[in-house]
Amino acid sequence: MTSLIFSVLLSTLLFVIFKLFAKYNINVLQAIVVNYIVACVFGLILYPESYSISDIPARPWFMGAFLLGFLFISVFNIMAATSQKNGLSVASVAGKMSVVIPIIFGVIIYSEQLGIIKIAGIILALIAVYLVSVKEGGIHIKKNQLIYPVLLFLGSGIIDTSLKYFETNYVGKNEIPLFSATIFAFAAIAGIIILAYKVFVKNELITLKNILGGICLGIFNYYSIYYLIKALRSDSLNSAAVFTINNVAIVMLTTIVGILLFREKLIPKNWVGIFIAVISIVLVAFS
Repeated sequence: MTSLIFSVLLSTLLFVIFKLFAKYNINVLQAIVVNYIVACVFGLILYPESYSISDIPARPWFMGAFLLGFLFISVFNIMAATSQKNGLSVASVAGKMSVVIPIIFGVIIYSEQLGIIKIAGIILALIAVYLVSVKEGGIHIKKNQLIYPVLLFLGSGIIDTSLKYFETNYVGKNEIPLFSATIFAFAAIAGIIILAYKVFVKNELITLKNILGGICLGIFNYYSIYYLIKALRSDSLNSAAVFTINNVAIVMLTTIVGILLFREKLIPKNWVGIFIAVISIVLVAFS
């Protein structure tokens, strides 16, 4: 449970950092690329055993890390496109509702038992995500732009499901830092390719504040993934509980932080959503 709490808190800090990016006009793509490089370095430094970079491709989880790395950067860009085309509320709902994908995977593949109370908690969690995320006027999606939230939903769900699959079947007890570092390395490579195009073709300038923002983001991002993977190894919570609590708690905490630090205004539905989120966490955690 401690690892899950750390993962939620660190993911909430990522939200604060992104809000500060907007305030100080930091280029998000540049910061994201630096973030992945920093997160990769952290993983390599914190790996407790001796290793050789040339030996990493022989690890049984290597192809999984390769796919996840490119998924990370792809889903990030899809999230940005969804926010621009459909609004932040749609992006938030699509990203967090994707929790149903790893839950279904866990039940089918690993025969995880849910129980009536836990199922009720998961359903309440999905309702809470919607209510907390919805803004004045509701959530509206144009038919010709439906592809963006659908891809975000699928991409986010596949990432969580893949993390669970490779962590369970291929990642050794002490390999979480190295596995995480390899994921971030491939995400960084994909990001560098995109950034190189913008720099050399679009004449975009790389600035110091973007690099510093990326360094700060990378430290917290690494540990958020590290503790999420550790939480998935918990003996007290199955993956359905971990993903449900993680997603709904992040939505709830980021909303509260938005009120306290950024003076964001909530409508009555948001407050109801926060209340339901608390109930859902209690039901899922202690069922």
